[in-house]
Amino acid sequence: MKTASWLRFSGKFEQKSPKRLANLWRLLTISLKCKQSIGHWNEAKTEWIPIDHPSCRRPLASLEFRHAMIRSLAFTTQGRLHTRDIDRFLIPPLLADTNLFLWVDLESPTAEETKAILEDAFHFHPLSIEDCVAASPSPKVDEYVPREEDKFTPYLFIVIHAVDYSRKNGVFATSELNFFLGKNFLVTYHDVPLRSLAVTEENAVKGTMQVARAPDRLAHLLLDAIVENYNPALDELSLEIAELEQLALQSPSPATLSKILQVKKDVVHLRRIIGPQRDVLGRFARGEFKLIRPHLVPYYRDVYDALFHFSDVAQGYLDSLTGILQVYLNMSSNRTGEVVKLLTMITVITTPLMMVGTWYGMNFHNMPELSWKYGYAIAVGVTVVSSGATYWYFKRKRWF
Repeated sequence: MKTASWLRFSGKFEQKSPKRLANLWRLLTISLKCKQSIGHWNEAKTEWIPIDHPSCRRPLASLEFRHAMIRSLAFTTQGRLHTRDIDRFLIPPLLADTNLFLWVDLESPTAEETKAILEDAFHFHPLSIEDCVAASPSPKVDEYVPREEDKFTPYLFIVIHAVDYSRKNGVFATSELNFFLGKNFLVTYHDVPLRSLAVTEENAVKGTMQVARAPDRLAHLLLDAIVENYNPALDELSLEIAELEQLALQSPSPATLSKILQVKKDVVHLRRIIGPQRDVLGRFARGEFKLIRPHLVPYYRDVYDALFHFSDVAQGYLDSLTGILQVYLNMSSNRTGEVVKLLTMITVITTPLMMVGTWYGMNFHNMPELSWKYGYAIAVGVTVVSSGATYWYFKRKRWF
């Protein structure tokens, strides 16, 4: 058994001649006496890891998928976990078993792994694989029905976007999640970790409420978790909008305008995602696809209703931001008006001074007022009285 285990770990499990098996057994005996002799070099810790170290005790599937987070799980029709970390060559036999359904999740896979799973194992249509690998700007759903020469079974290709908003750094992020939904399989593909997917997987593995009884039920739970995750993002946006409203009233600075425009851009982006996504879920809510069993259509309709509500909330946020932007422009205009008003009042009040100074600053020789004994005092008196009278008139009119 130890020889077979060592051969299986090395990836070379096959029938050997008795002589070679004896040599291999001798080598294994030596390695057990000196456990540091077989293992692998850990470059991160700069140390040699022996073969009996816990880090070496991994199944063959995890060794094969070490370059990416690829999870594969098989469930029974009662929602119980049957197998996990499935090797690739076992996927076709499991798909042929009508008592099981398969969920394969690909997180940031390499091109070779994508080809091995999507093309070689499931034989999906090339167009859906191309749409899956490339970033899709908007959600959509496509139904693929095989022709005689096709190897795949009927399936739905779905593109959904999850959202996340952080007030700490002001970043509004969207993450794409792709579904391949068939009668007895569900394949999910995404580039970044998704909290909603991790929670759904945990509940499915634990058998909570038997969530993993069928692919369409599991797909509904994933969609519901993604849509519910819109609520925290919208709450964060609501707090951000409330703060922007206060800033627009108290300190309408260029920085405030920049924040208003950035948040408005994020809300517009959110509506561009929710709109097509609502149309996609609307098709599920109307029961347009045969792969969704009729008794699950009301559950999809519930997800559609929640997304419709979030769409209305996002529209309300957009209207609020438009109002805040208008308030900012009005406040900026009022501040500009106050400055112009102040400058105008200063100009009007000092007009008598400028008129007297300009008049008697002409320096003509035949101006009789220049030779008056009290000419200067009279000029000063006229200037002060007229300026004071102007100030009193403005004060009485409450212009300042």
